[in-house]
Amino acid sequence: MRAMRTQVITVDPSEPQPALIQLAAQKILGGGLVAFPTETVYGLGANALDGDAVNRIFTAKGRPSSDPLIVHIYSLDQLNQVAIEIPDLAHRLAEKFWSGPLTIVLQRNEKNIPANISANLPTVAVRMPSHPIALALLRSANVPIAAPSANLFSHPSPTTAQHVLDDLKNRVDIILDGGRVNIGVESTVLDLTRDAPTVLRAGGTTIEDLRLMIPNVVMHAAYLSEDESAASPGMMIKHYSPQAKVLLFDGKRESVLRSMVKEARRHRRAGVLLFDEDEEAFEGLGVRLSRLGSESNLEEIANNLFSAMRELDQKNVDVILVRGVKREGLGLAVWDRLLRAAEGRVIRDDLPGVV
Repeated sequence: MRAMRTQVITVDPSEPQPALIQLAAQKILGGGLVAFPTETVYGLGANALDGDAVNRIFTAKGRPSSDPLIVHIYSLDQLNQVAIEIPDLAHRLAEKFWSGPLTIVLQRNEKNIPANISANLPTVAVRMPSHPIALALLRSANVPIAAPSANLFSHPSPTTAQHVLDDLKNRVDIILDGGRVNIGVESTVLDLTRDAPTVLRAGGTTIEDLRLMIPNVVMHAAYLSEDESAASPGMMIKHYSPQAKVLLFDGKRESVLRSMVKEARRHRRAGVLLFDEDEEAFEGLGVRLSRLGSESNLEEIANNLFSAMRELDQKNVDVILVRGVKREGLGLAVWDRLLRAAEGRVIRDDLPGVV
């Protein structure tokens, strides 16, 4: 990996300063790496038309080549540059959900988009972010930008510039610091290259909203090992993981809390990702707590999830306990992130099991 010194540039998240954006755009066009905020998480961007620049993303993150990247665009005019044989449904979805947290998998334009973006598959994942800084960078560079989350591979995704710096200092040329992101979990990935439209990753656009337009949409979450090529990012069984071991509990609240308290007492440095409603259960146990918010507020939980994981790692816990959320709306995305952070292990009531 080439030596570099990371430059952090503070940018107004509402009205990005053109001179600062142009500086980052020139770095992109020169083959460099720029981290920037989207509405979901911070992305690590490189020129999607430059295979060597794309390779630098994989090197910086320590990301396996089997895990594809998302290509970001700022205009529907760029879509033909990225994809071919684009179905009418893609245009209708773009009209309704772009800019926003929906990624669409299409047939890759092999003339323009290098194969390493897509794990050597004939498809490509593409989206249009809504964050003003992301859009300004895309317009200024005027090229599609490949951008996974700006973190070390399998770590919790970054929702602040400091998270990016913690993971990728001196691995990335520029970090555009636009403050905390709005959503906190990644985009939903919808594959339109299959017989039926298929959600490969739950995210910021809910499947309920998609069903209003696509009644036959199906959900197919995959849990792959690193040596299996994925059609979408975020499909590895170990993903979004803090350094501490995550134990995910599921079942009736009272039974789950008893199991969590019992497990917490077995560890010297246990941490809990805490719902406001559960605070009393852990009083006096000496466990480290990091708050997710009220379990009735899925938007708050999603926004706090990755930063709360990172906070517990900073408290040097050896295990992180968390109660599962309802699998509807944004909760489906939160559950997916928790399941992958726990590497697929779910403790149901008092009995351990694997899903």
